[in-house]
Amino acid sequence: MTFKFTPPTILLTVSIVFASAFAHQFGSKPVSDPFNCTNKWIHIRNLPSPFNLDLLTNCSEYPIYDDFCPYLENYGIGPKTHNRSHSWYRTDPYMLEVFFHRRMLEYPCLTPNPADAAGVFLPYYSGLDSLRYLYGPEVNSSAEHGLNLFEFLQQDSPRIWERNHGHDHFLMMARPAWDFSQSIDTDPPIWGTSFLELPEFFNVTALTLESRAWPWQEQAIPYPTSFHPPNLDLFESWIRRVRRARRTIMAVFAGGGGVAATPNIRRSIRDECENTTAVGSLSDHSYEKACEIIDCSNGICQHDPIRYMKQMLKASFCLQPPGDTPTRRSTFDGILAGCIPVFFEEQSAKSQYTWHLEEEEYEDFSVLIKKEDVVFNGVRIMDVLMEIPREEVRRMRERVLEIMPRIMYRRHGSSLALRSKKDAFDIAVEGALQKIKSRLRELSVQ
Repeated sequence: MTFKFTPPTILLTVSIVFASAFAHQFGSKPVSDPFNCTNKWIHIRNLPSPFNLDLLTNCSEYPIYDDFCPYLENYGIGPKTHNRSHSWYRTDPYMLEVFFHRRMLEYPCLTPNPADAAGVFLPYYSGLDSLRYLYGPEVNSSAEHGLNLFEFLQQDSPRIWERNHGHDHFLMMARPAWDFSQSIDTDPPIWGTSFLELPEFFNVTALTLESRAWPWQEQAIPYPTSFHPPNLDLFESWIRRVRRARRTIMAVFAGGGGVAATPNIRRSIRDECENTTAVGSLSDHSYEKACEIIDCSNGICQHDPIRYMKQMLKASFCLQPPGDTPTRRSTFDGILAGCIPVFFEEQSAKSQYTWHLEEEEYEDFSVLIKKEDVVFNGVRIMDVLMEIPREEVRRMRERVLEIMPRIMYRRHGSSLALRSKKDAFDIAVEGALQKIKSRLRELSVQ
């Protein structure tokens, strides 16, 4: 499929919308408070365009990185999967910074006065800016990533930063935290920038697609999927489709890898799926197939949800092994399909997305099989899943449907009825404000 796309066109459109919204924010404060904005006011810093909009014009300038120009359409959720689609888009998860910014402009409790704000949002496209260090000409200067932003925050209205020394600031970083965590002293650079290692930003809350275990300021939020409904009717229609889907496959794995000679969990999954032929033993569960692999090698599934959603809708369980890092976008794709996630380590979700999926809930909607048991101790994944009673599987699937709104990002400009359901963005903003509040309280008693 060929996308017709002109970077200056989307830049102009985005600029007009963002400028209009900033003008609204810096106007007068609303007289009424219909959304009960107590302790919820947010001030958006008006950053110069080199920190956000100008970065969009470089969307095709990284030879060893994919051209991401097509996926800037619709403010970062990408083009529609087809012309008649109302909810499905070819979303690139690394464009979440653009979409998050767009959604922030719809936040009902914006204030032009930073002194009134419970939190200050930095609309800095840090992930897009990192590309010049990761894939561009400035790879040897990766320790400098973010220093120009800090210089601006200290020079432009410095009291906003100095009021709480950055503790009340937060930003969205649409990559795993590891991509921003290279030690400042690493020479020569290996991988990543040093943004999260800069002492200047130690106080800022960073929302990332995957967090590390120890830094207090990092918090993982769900990867965006391709599903962004604009109204409640379309969302509920999808729920009904998922609920009535006929589950004829016990488990699917959508991904690549597993072909290396060394033992690893993806190789074990691939070997077991390819060698599982005993369909007769599955008759009690009404399955026609035990396991299926959806080949997503070389990123062929990333912008094409049709490749994997059809099979996920047919499966009871979706296998979610770690890859280069513990987390996967596929976890959230599977949840959207009503497919019960099967994890192989807690860092893949349980210790990551604590705002959106509480740790005590995981046994209700997911299965954990330790990867060491599968790779080294002979535990068979299909045997473990077969032992789960049919009624328990149905109950778990209902819990998956219940948590679905919390991990999806509804479309910008969505209906008021759909806005009544908190989505991944709403929960992320609430969590950031709560984290800031708790941190400021701790500092006040020190």
